[in-house]
This record gives sequence, C-alpha cells and structure tokens, in this order.
Amino acid sequence: MFNDKSILITGGTGSFGKKCVEILLQKHKPKRVIVFSRDELKQFEMAQRFSPEKYSCMRYFIGDVRDKERLYRAFRSVDYVIHAAALKQVPAAEYNPTECIKTNITGAENIVNAAADCGVKKVVALSTDKAVAPVNLYGATKLCSDKLFIAANAFTACETVYSIVRYGNVMGSRGSVIPFFIKQREAGGPLTITDTRMTRFWITLEESVHMVLRSFEIAGGGEVFVPKIPSMKITDLAEAIAPGMPTVEVGIRPGEKLHETMITAEDSRHTIDIGDYHVIKPETFRYRGPDGKLVAEGFEYSSSTNEAWLSVPELRETLKNQGFNIR
Repeated sequence: MFNDKSILITGGTGSFGKKCVEILLQKHKPKRVIVFSRDELKQFEMAQRFSPEKYSCMRYFIGDVRDKERLYRAFRSVDYVIHAAALKQVPAAEYNPTECIKTNITGAENIVNAAADCGVKKVVALSTDKAVAPVNLYGATKLCSDKLFIAANAFTACETVYSIVRYGNVMGSRGSVIPFFIKQREAGGPLTITDTRMTRFWITLEESVHMVLRSFEIAGGGEVFVPKIPSMKITDLAEAIAPGMPTVEVGIRPGEKLHETMITAEDSRHTIDIGDYHVIKPETFRYRGPDGKLVAEGFEYSSSTNEAWLSVPELRETLKNQGFNIR
C-alpha cells in the first residue's frame, strides 16, 4: 500500500524515523518519503546515508510540530503520516513542563487539524506504555495526545483515519539503558540498577517499525494497537550485557515505575485480541477496524504479569543481532 504513495514522518531523524526510512526504501517503492524535523544538522547527517541523489523519493523538510502553518505546507499531497515527534526524556519533561506540553499535546492537535484539512488518508501516532496510568508529565502528555488522535475520528465530514500504536521500550533507541550498561562495563563496573524488581516490555527497533507499517493496513480509526511483545527483567539485561559483574541498586528515579502497563483492567471491557495485537477499541463512536475476540473482563497487560519473557541467553542473542558489543 506504500508503493507510489507519499509518506511523511514527523521526528524523522530519530531512531524510529531512520529505521522506518530504511525499511520503506528497502521493501517498498514510495513516491515520496518526507523527513520532517527541526534539527538541520541531523537532517544533513541523515541525508549522507539516504541522499536525494541516490533515492529520488527522499525529501527533508525542516519544521516543528508546534508550527501549524509549517505542517500545512508539509502535508500537501501527503497520503500517510507517521507521528513520531515527541519530547520523551522523563527528567527533562519534569523540569521543562510547558515545553513538553507544547510539543506533545499542542503538536498533536496541530497534526490532527493539518491532516484533516490537507486530505491525508491515514495518520498513525506512536504512543508509549508510559501513557497508561501515567505517573510523570511525559506519560500524561502522551495520554492527552492519544485522546486527541482518537477523538479526531469523530470529525464531521473528515475522511482522515487516525490510529495509535502503543509499545514498550525499544532496544537501542535514544536514551536506552543498553549503551549506559555497556559503558559501565567497559569502565570495569559496577552496573547501576534503579531497582532489582523492575520489569519492562522490550522490542527491537525493526519490530517497532513493522508494527507501525502493518497498522496502516488494518486501521479503521480510533483504535489503539498494542502488539504482543515479551517482557524482560532489568537484572537479566544487566547479566546479558556484563555476565557476573557486580551491580549497585540506586533507587527508582522520579516519575519511574517498577513495572509498565499497556492495557489496564478498565480498558479490558473494550479490548479485543486479533492475534499478534490487542486492540483497544474507541468507546465514543463506531469501531471500523479488524474483528477479534473480546478479552476477559479485568484483563491487564503488564510487564510484570506478561506470558512471554526474554531469558538471559535470548537477550544476549538479540543484542548481538542488533549490533551491540556483547562479549
């Protein structure tokens, strides 16, 4: 469905954007792939790898999701929008709350309006497990963003479809603990762990891209796609990166959780299982997406009670396959 289509990625110079562009160019034949971001240096560096001279479909568009007028210009003749732009560092969001709100909430509102007015066919916004029962500002802003995209499907006479993909921690993305652990290992240790009980959902960057691209194919509008992915223990990750190295428990940082949740028990009443995904259906208007089996009432999808877990050997193998320096 991406052949001869124009796809725009907000925050396109980030970890997800780079991998998404790579996969789009490898496996599809798009008419245009537009990288929309606000950092000209990152665009310049990305253009060294995906140059418009080599890939005639590539476009680099400087802009900020806070700037509605710039979005209107960028969205002209665009078929699909992937919204990956966000301020996502938890401590930075706590210290700079208004900046986080402007990007994550006002930016989402701008995208909703620009996409509707410019005739974009589908928008898929990236969410996070931190948007579920949020305990920090970043999670709270992403929850608001999710609500904006869901409600946008009720626009009168708007044919744009808005959907959300929510997943957990991405292996190797910016801010990931993996490079931090590797650096501590190279310095001779110990590894600093916030809490030995901590668990997280875990996926690779490539898997996250495939999940988002697949959601374009099946999205009906207003749903939250939650892929079924494994959990891991932070202590197992430390052992996979630095076997036998001592660890020091330093305590949970402000705004952190012991375990992450992607579907709450309250959401179970309108959550269905479609195989590789759970889908949280919209409550305020007719659902038009794929059919599935309603989950049991009270079902909760948490990293601590997940059925699928990555063992230490599986984590080591995955890290090696992702190019990390694992001995």
